[in-house]
Amino acid sequence: MSTSMSTSIRNDVRRNRYTIALDDELAGFADYRLEGSRIVFTRTEVDPARRQSGLAGRLVEYALDDVRTSSALTVVPQCTFVAHFIDEHPDYQELVDRG
Repeated sequence: MSTSMSTSIRNDVRRNRYTIALDDELAGFADYRLEGSRIVFTRTEVDPARRQSGLAGRLVEYALDDVRTSSALTVVPQCTFVAHFIDEHPDYQELVDRG
């Protein structure tokens, strides 16, 4: 019996959220809204049964890397998880607009 699961992370532009799925089953999301030249991360949620597996961190890292490489948007970390992630990973500070 194999315990490896395929993980996919993507930006669901139509719903303004990044999603993370395990074997095609939604495991978490990071909601955002666009405000001019800013992307405001408003909420991050991961299935409670999977919270200790690092999925939220992988999801937020993907989202921030995507913002960095595919846009000129400034990040507003309204979500406390995203704010904490950025505080713990200073290489993302350049993206932040805390105002």
